[in-house]
Amino acid sequence: MCTAATYTGKYHYFGRNLDLEYSYHESVTVTPRNKELVFRHLPAVPHHYAMIGMAYVVGDYPLYYDATNEKGLSMAGLNFPGNADYRDVVDGRDNVASFEFISWILGQCGTVEEARPLLERINLTNDAFAPQLPPSPLHFMIADQKEAVVFEQTKRGAAVYPNPVGVMTNNPTFDYQMTHLADYMNASAGLPEQKLIPGVSLDAYSRGMGGMGIPGDLSSASRFVKVAFTKMNSEKAGTESAGISQFFKILGSVEQQKGCCRLGTDKDGKDICEYTIYSSCCNMDKGIYYYTTYENSQITGVDMHHTDLDGSALTSYELVTGQQINMQN
Repeated sequence: MCTAATYTGKYHYFGRNLDLEYSYHESVTVTPRNKELVFRHLPAVPHHYAMIGMAYVVGDYPLYYDATNEKGLSMAGLNFPGNADYRDVVDGRDNVASFEFISWILGQCGTVEEARPLLERINLTNDAFAPQLPPSPLHFMIADQKEAVVFEQTKRGAAVYPNPVGVMTNNPTFDYQMTHLADYMNASAGLPEQKLIPGVSLDAYSRGMGGMGIPGDLSSASRFVKVAFTKMNSEKAGTESAGISQFFKILGSVEQQKGCCRLGTDKDGKDICEYTIYSSCCNMDKGIYYYTTYENSQITGVDMHHTDLDGSALTSYELVTGQQINMQN
């Protein structure tokens, strides 16, 4: 499963945890303005906004997990099994395969406001990229420097939800996740007030008791509450360094460790575990994509503006996955 979030310090940030039991050999990939975007049911787009993000590149085609374009508009697809409902081609709609959706939106929209008319016309189709790569059931968070929305296509139809907390996880649907937050409306980052028994003196015996009840398990609904609480109470960082540090700490509040989410065993009897394969943080204002991986805690950055954004070829950077340790003696 996964978690996505926005955060504002001196700059604006967008990123996510990718939580899965396996990796597709993803890489940080820049799509320049003149790399032709080809779509299954719509005309190709030869010129568009440049974008940077994490992608599985297959046959020179970037299958983006999350990305940010040169205007700062950002988008991530998160697992949505049992709820995502992709469909056959529908006349009169913009028929876009799920694996094309991020490139389709980021290629031509600079803001959420510009994306809204496209979202109203979208029909996400059930096309597979290839026989061995069937469509993944996803819903999507789309954000710019001012606002965020969630797009879901379920059996009830397509829906665009305002996202005032700027976070998203997985199942259930986003409207439930927002309703579920009300269960924790008394939680606070400050010291709690004694309201249980009027007239009785009860002392807060530990710091942090205002947040008692905030869930800490790895389920989607619990991670939504935890990351929303962490993000909405986070200090506003005043520098780039402090901003990316704070953002990775926010995502770290819901990261998954190997062994804590077991999905069964493989053919050799070895446990299959879901874990946080990578965490990302893109500076939406500067186009710099930062990431960490499960075994590499050091933050690595890729600046899209250090590539040829007027070119026509993808630029991909292999992930630095091995632990980087700075020995001081």
